[in-house]
Amino acid sequence: MKLNTKQTVLIGLSFASILAFWQFYDQLIPVILENHFGLPTLATNVIMSIDNVLAVFLLPIFGAISDRTKTRLGRRTPYILFGTVAAVALMTVLALLTEQSHFWGFFICLLVLLVVMSVYRSPTVAYMPDVTPRELRSKGNAVINLVGYIGGIFATVMMTLLIKSTPAEDGTIQYGSFIPIFAVIAAFMLITVLITVFTLNENKIVREAAVDREPSPENAGKGERLPKPVFKSLVFILMSVFLWFTAYNGVTTSFSRYFADRYSLDAGGSANYLTFATVAAIISFVPLGIISSKLGRKMTILIGIAVMTACYAAIFFLPSAGLLMYVIFAIIGVGWAAINVNSFPMVVEMCHSADVGKYTGYYYAFSMGAQIFTPIFSGLLITWLGYRCLFPYAVIFSAASFVTMIFVRHGDSKPSAKQAVLEQLGGEG
Repeated sequence: MKLNTKQTVLIGLSFASILAFWQFYDQLIPVILENHFGLPTLATNVIMSIDNVLAVFLLPIFGAISDRTKTRLGRRTPYILFGTVAAVALMTVLALLTEQSHFWGFFICLLVLLVVMSVYRSPTVAYMPDVTPRELRSKGNAVINLVGYIGGIFATVMMTLLIKSTPAEDGTIQYGSFIPIFAVIAAFMLITVLITVFTLNENKIVREAAVDREPSPENAGKGERLPKPVFKSLVFILMSVFLWFTAYNGVTTSFSRYFADRYSLDAGGSANYLTFATVAAIISFVPLGIISSKLGRKMTILIGIAVMTACYAAIFFLPSAGLLMYVIFAIIGVGWAAINVNSFPMVVEMCHSADVGKYTGYYYAFSMGAQIFTPIFSGLLITWLGYRCLFPYAVIFSAASFVTMIFVRHGDSKPSAKQAVLEQLGGEG
């Protein structure tokens, strides 16, 4: 059985649309809030955290609602199409309100936009496992991530080209019009989603996929409770998701300030290391999808966690930021890709095909929850102990995710008889 790569790439375009938006949102909205509207950093950070708070509550809800949706367009397509159209319309209004320096109008419009993005994110991600045989979902997720990252790269490049700024006499930075970048990102979002919608008939490809997809022997029926052993595995993998996102995002949140404090390196210089990690992840997505089909998803994740934990520990002891640091961050990128390619398929492997949207929401709720928790908790520790505690913090939470992941005994892509030793710790109970 082979992955339908063309179909998966076309589905991935809708994911690229979402990642383009979030890259745009994370990089530009803080600039607009602080430099254009003059908000203090604390207020900006609070506003920038709203999307994660909304996601924790809304992603599982709308994932489950999309599971029960039946239309001529399919289950997921209506949310993807009309959600994107609504988001693009709101971005147009947001651009105009920015030009008019109308803060409260901007703030209200931004809130509505974040709600809309939360409404259709789970349906978008759930589309791939809907139409991909269970044993091929890691490969499918690798392709989805690869295409999605292209959207993020596109947004970054466009912001570099289209955002114009000049230094002012008072030392601040004055920005030109933001309308061009809003327009380009909105156009990219709409075009990529329209390609997905008009080239794929969701109902048709779901029916065709259902013919070839063998049901998992371990999940519950539609809308039913999971068997106790499977539910236990679900709890442990969601705990693992929370823990490894706590470690990784703890590092990325304070990364530039850590390098300034420890190595006297400016933000531009330190960003190069994260760029290496991102490039390494992109390059390794598809190979890791293939590797996981041989080793199993759980074993690939455990290797990824072990590698990242070792790298976090190594960085703590490095006396200077040099060539070795680039190598370590490239390895971190590969480890992070190994985790992300396989963890989401493991979660949806445990559910009935009719509940994929709901379980997609669970996955993202725990990852977003970590992204709310870790900037606050790691920030408190850094305030008390200094930046030297950052990578030990990452080691602790990453190692904890390794432990919880050992207790996950369902959702793998390999028959239990062929699993590695770590897969078999403690049996199936």
